[in-house]
Amino acid sequence: MNLILFGPPAAGKGTQAKRLVETRGMVQLSTGDMLRAARASGTELGNRVAGVMDRGELVTDEIVIALIEEQLHRAEAAGGAIFDGFPRTLAQAEALDVMLKGRGSKIDRVLRLKVDDAALVKRIEGRFAAEGRADDNPESFKIRLNAYNTQTAPLLPYYADQGKLVELDGMATIDAVAASIDVAVAK
Repeated sequence: MNLILFGPPAAGKGTQAKRLVETRGMVQLSTGDMLRAARASGTELGNRVAGVMDRGELVTDEIVIALIEEQLHRAEAAGGAIFDGFPRTLAQAEALDVMLKGRGSKIDRVLRLKVDDAALVKRIEGRFAAEGRADDNPESFKIRLNAYNTQTAPLLPYYADQGKLVELDGMATIDAVAASIDVAVAK
């Protein structure tokens, strides 16, 4: 089974993906984690990624798709993937569908964690204070949130038209969100 966890930055996608990895043995394909690893690598690509992330911009489709494609074999071996932070654009969604179809697979469910923007800003300020991640500084976060709202949220109709979109209350407790995900995945 292949799932997409959909929602703005700091919506709790990573927390829920980790739980699904533990309970279902799936592989989490987090573009955020992949990009942070590329950034830390000090390679030419990593330096390009760092500049983009520091400005709060989205990394190009080409880079993100390549990162995902090189990890798909791990997900296939585990019986499924949890896409966390991908796709972010219609071009990425279409590329993912083509990649998976070529491998005899597909996206089964898109789980949208609906959250309040003001609550996200508070959440990110707390995470920045606790973890100090450079890409989580409040000003960069506001740019990322705006990018999500203008570029990524329009993917909702794409998946709704395919009958794959399930909307969940991302403002509920972690356990309540987890329970609603379990119900959605069991359908």
